[in-house]
Amino acid sequence: MKETLTSHTDYDSLYIGGAWSIPSTKGLIDVVSPTTELPVGQVPLAAKADVDSAVAAARGAFDDPAGWSSWAPAERAAVLRRFADELESRGPETARRVSIQNGMPTSFAMQAEAQFPAVILRFYADLVSKNEAEEVRSGFFGGSTLVTREPIGVVAAIVPWNVPQSITFMKLAPALAAGCTVVLKPATETVLDAFLMAEAAVAAGLPGGVLNVVPGGPDIGAYLVEHPGVNKVSFTGSTAAGRSIGQACGQLLRPVTLELGGKSAAVVLDDADLAANVDNFFAATLLNNGQICHLGTRILVPRSRYKELVDFVTDLAGSLVVGDPLVADTQVGPLVSAKQRARVEGYIQKGKEEGARLTTGSKRPDGPGWFVTPTVFADVDNSFVIAQEEIFGPVLSIIPYHDEADAIAIANDSSYGLGGTVWTTDTERGNTFARKIHSGTVGINAYLADLTAPFGGIKTSGIGRELGAEGLGAYQQFKSIYLDRNALPATAAPGS
Repeated sequence: MKETLTSHTDYDSLYIGGAWSIPSTKGLIDVVSPTTELPVGQVPLAAKADVDSAVAAARGAFDDPAGWSSWAPAERAAVLRRFADELESRGPETARRVSIQNGMPTSFAMQAEAQFPAVILRFYADLVSKNEAEEVRSGFFGGSTLVTREPIGVVAAIVPWNVPQSITFMKLAPALAAGCTVVLKPATETVLDAFLMAEAAVAAGLPGGVLNVVPGGPDIGAYLVEHPGVNKVSFTGSTAAGRSIGQACGQLLRPVTLELGGKSAAVVLDDADLAANVDNFFAATLLNNGQICHLGTRILVPRSRYKELVDFVTDLAGSLVVGDPLVADTQVGPLVSAKQRARVEGYIQKGKEEGARLTTGSKRPDGPGWFVTPTVFADVDNSFVIAQEEIFGPVLSIIPYHDEADAIAIANDSSYGLGGTVWTTDTERGNTFARKIHSGTVGINAYLADLTAPFGGIKTSGIGRELGAEGLGAYQQFKSIYLDRNALPATAAPGS
């Protein structure tokens, strides 16, 4: 499979303190295309000394009495809107870079990576401009209290490779809008888009130190998480890594947001018309080559329609266009790395060993690239490993159920709780069913996270919420200033 429009993109500096700076070591990250298996770029590998410099720059920008945190919300919003404009002008190149790094089909990249970052920046620019930063409340004991919302400080933002720019701005936009400064650690698989984003920040006039980019592996991430100059951590990635980060932040008593893995259920009710929602069903189950944490990879179908629905899902998966992610009609590209393909193929083998029935897929197309064709297992019991563990690839498990009570029990029999969907021709019925699913988010006849609503998981899918007003609040802290109190009542116990 031939990848089109590729070029080699190299950087020799890190973006720290508002400028391109020489890295402290000669370490490099080589970016390899998952389509051609050939190099497509190279950037410096940040070392601990670079993290120190980045945190110091962020700290200085935050602590400066005239710095970013002290600006009026409208002033910060104006910069964020310029940042959005600069990102938008680079949108096609951002999409291209993401696709050649992680295999994301360009049809999705042009939405999620080219457009969404600018949209979310403008959303939070508007939100912070409208929201009051403080309010006066009448005191229970007389007098009044001034309650303020203040930026939490320096934020360590650690993002994964699967939807790198969208996830970056789910953190960056509300953090910057709140008045925080940020040290961003992109994944080593997707760094070229992060450096292009830094170029947009420079062009937009983002003040020095407000945003810093330090690409590196897990060791650099761990160092950043525990850095004494950091006030909050925001992480998106695997549950295993999230546990380690949560443990470190717990020891430090440091606020943390964790958006982790998922094994969501797509529950098909007995009145569903999947043929009328085929595009939405694909997007909710196999989008981005199956490399999205909220996808409904457990498909629960009623026994009364079992064969029909197994055939439908099998035919859908088998009909998808697999190939070069830069070609417009490609629906499934390669997995991000040889390691990820080996992981996915290991789960496919496990599914066969457990007794699940393979109905389509599991193949490697001819030619280079880390491809696995969309794979469907039928006759899956929810206790199987392929139904309980996150595979992060184009692999679906079809699980039969007897009635709605059985479907709810199966859907909730998971250590995860991030996403989910309900498929029905009766929206009210779907709404009632969705309320019974133990998950942070659920879609009815589609799945699309909305900017205005909180996004996040429960159980091992994470802690905290992103997007919506709640996403802004995650980067703010409250302060109460007690006013007009001449004396405390005898019943009050100060400091209790």
